[in-house]
Amino acid sequence: MDNVLKIETPDKYTVPGLDRGLRILREFTRHEQVLSAPELARRLGIPRSTVFRLLATLEGLGFIERDAGGRDYCLGLGVLRLGFECLASKELTELGKPILEKLRDQVNYTCNLVVRDGRSVVYVVRSVASSPYSNTVQLGTRLPAHATLLGRVLLSELSYTQLQELYPEERLQAVTDKTPDTVAELYRRIQADKNSQCVFEPAYFEPSIATLAVPVRGERGAVVSALGVTLPSSHADDAAIVARLTRAACAAAGELSQLLDHIVAMPNSEISRLHERK
Repeated sequence: MDNVLKIETPDKYTVPGLDRGLRILREFTRHEQVLSAPELARRLGIPRSTVFRLLATLEGLGFIERDAGGRDYCLGLGVLRLGFECLASKELTELGKPILEKLRDQVNYTCNLVVRDGRSVVYVVRSVASSPYSNTVQLGTRLPAHATLLGRVLLSELSYTQLQELYPEERLQAVTDKTPDTVAELYRRIQADKNSQCVFEPAYFEPSIATLAVPVRGERGAVVSALGVTLPSSHADDAAIVARLTRAACAAAGELSQLLDHIVAMPNSEISRLHERK
């Protein structure tokens, strides 16, 4: 008998429950943000009882949540987090790394890109300059957003109510004597930051280190990341150094925003500088 080559079909390895769950998530779009269980069952040709079980599973994982009425469903924060982590792990890292390396060579200080995950900032790209001083930050390091300048940049678009929901406690955990004590104080500082194109302060999170933080903006000018430059606190009093870092960091953040194919919300003076560099 001739040998018959058996070809495994993709269907053999398909998990029906997972397939149906992902198909449910794909039904939600920017134009149809809220859907009912009966409507999902009709669209996908799945029994209603199965759809209810799938929705309960997705809801438990945070990928689906009830709408304000409590009957229909919309995408949950779990899906948003997956999308945000995808942005952080692909676009920001792939496009940000060469920009950070160029900035590091230009200023001769360590440069970082961070994103926010809940109450933490997460380091996703680093370009380290040779330096006699060091800190413990590495890729993947998580620091408290409320206690860092990079975190203040990433929290800048939250309303006071949203900040209260994120930090329901009466007192915020202190890291240094510069950490804001309350949500009200954190909000006040964030609003003050908006008057400047960057945030800069020595010894804010670590006594020996000063940080300059600049927003990286995405669609419609939304802050999607923060670009930071770290330098010894002893250099923070040199106005010429700080001015040079500000110009270079703002230009780098603007360049990254443009590469992400988004609107760059920067002062006209900084946009002009970018054009001059080209």
